[in-house]
Amino acid sequence: MVHDRRNRLAGGTFFFTVTLMDRRSTALIDHVADLRTAFRLARRERPFCLDAIVILPDHLHAVFTLPPGDPDFSGRWRRIKGHFSSALIQKGVPLGRHPNGDLALWQRRFWEHTIRDHDDFARHVDYIHFNPVKHGLVQRVVDWPHSSFHRYVSGGILPSDWAGDAADLQSDFGEP
Repeated sequence: MVHDRRNRLAGGTFFFTVTLMDRRSTALIDHVADLRTAFRLARRERPFCLDAIVILPDHLHAVFTLPPGDPDFSGRWRRIKGHFSSALIQKGVPLGRHPNGDLALWQRRFWEHTIRDHDDFARHVDYIHFNPVKHGLVQRVVDWPHSSFHRYVSGGILPSDWAGDAADLQSDFGEP
């Protein structure tokens, strides 16, 4: 029997990859306002700091920091996924179901990595921001609208031309 081996670090910072069941789907960007609302509702119910995020058509990457004394990132993802799924159902978006009746919108699990230090944090935030270029969705990071990159630019943390143009770049952001 395989046991869950997640690092339950209270107050920790974590990198996540969360994916839709259908990798051809564009539901996350087609309904990005509903996804943003799902995050807002989940953060109201179970606070956390959303340090960085990028929303792509079929998956998203995020870095969260949990409150001191609270290790439950899985519960937060359950709420985010649940709020988003409910919003799509209310809109009448057809969603598949597993044989047991559960919705088949999201992959059941997600990838999580515990951020170890400042360099690890910076590497994963860079990976998040560069991801739309990596997937060929845009030529420049600034051109992807569904990213915390714009918050980093408006806050003076990164320049708007950060990472340049994909045609001129050989990058090594985040994990290989």
